[in-house]
Amino acid sequence: MDKKELAEFLRRRRETLRPRDVGLVEGPRRRTRGLRREEVAQLAGMSTDYYARLEQRRAPQPSIQITTALAQALRLTPDERDHLFVLIGHNAPARLQRSEYVSPTLMRVLDRLDDSPALVLTDMADTLAMNPLAIALLGDQTCHTGLARSAYYRWFMDPAERLVYPEEDHAHHSRTQAARLRVALSAGSDTPRAARILAELHEHSPEFVRAWELQEVAQRYDESKTIVHPELGRIEVDGQVLFTDNRAQTLVVLTTRPGTESHSKLELLSVIGHQQLTS
Repeated sequence: MDKKELAEFLRRRRETLRPRDVGLVEGPRRRTRGLRREEVAQLAGMSTDYYARLEQRRAPQPSIQITTALAQALRLTPDERDHLFVLIGHNAPARLQRSEYVSPTLMRVLDRLDDSPALVLTDMADTLAMNPLAIALLGDQTCHTGLARSAYYRWFMDPAERLVYPEEDHAHHSRTQAARLRVALSAGSDTPRAARILAELHEHSPEFVRAWELQEVAQRYDESKTIVHPELGRIEVDGQVLFTDNRAQTLVVLTTRPGTESHSKLELLSVIGHQQLTS
C-alpha cells in the first residue's frame, strides 16, 4: 500500500468533483474546493474519520469492498479505478494481454487505408505498424529500441520527439503521456516495463515529475491535434481510434477536413511520400 501516493490521489480526485456531480446539493456559501471529506465518506458508506486518515496516510489498508466503494464515490473511470486498486495494494482486474503480433483485424484495416495516416500502438505506446502516409507525416516510429520504443519515454527523454507538435501544445502532451503511463502501470500489458520507465523519468525529467504529481489517469487520445511537418508546416488532423477487444492494441487513424489547407497538404504528402520536398 503506497500511503503517500494514495493520499495524493484521493485528495486530487476529491477536489475535481462538485456536489452536483454526485447528486448532492451545493449551498450558496460553500467555500470548499471540490467535495468535503465527509461527503466522500458518506457516498462510500464509511466513517469520516477513516476516510480522513486515508488522506493523512494514517489508515490501515482498505478492503476490496471499501476500495470499490471509494472508486464509485469518487466517480472514477475504469482506468482510475484500477490505479486506485494498485495504490491500495490489491490486484487490479487483468484487462490486457501483451503481444508483439499486430492484431489481424487491425492489420486488415490498416492495409486498406491509403489516403489517411494510420498506425497501430500498444498500450505501452509502442508503435507496431504504420502505413506509408503515417511514416511520411510522423517519421518512422517503429525503429526505436529499449525503453525508447515507448512514446511515454521518448516524449520526456528525446527532444526530437517534440518537433512533431507545436511548442504551445507541449504541456498538454506531457500531461497526456503521464496520464496514459499511469494506466499502463496499473493495468497494462507490461507493468514491469512501465515501472522501469517510471523510475527513469522520475530520475531524469523534472517536467515528468510535475505532470505525474497531478495524479491524472486516462487512456485518452485527442480527437484533434496539430502536427508540424518539417517541410509542409502545420497540419490540423482529427484522430479516430479502434481498439482490440482486450484494448492491448489500438489503431489510430488521422484525417483532415476537406477543403482546408491541411487537407491539401496531406494530399500532397500522399503523392510525394516520405521523400524530401526540398533539396
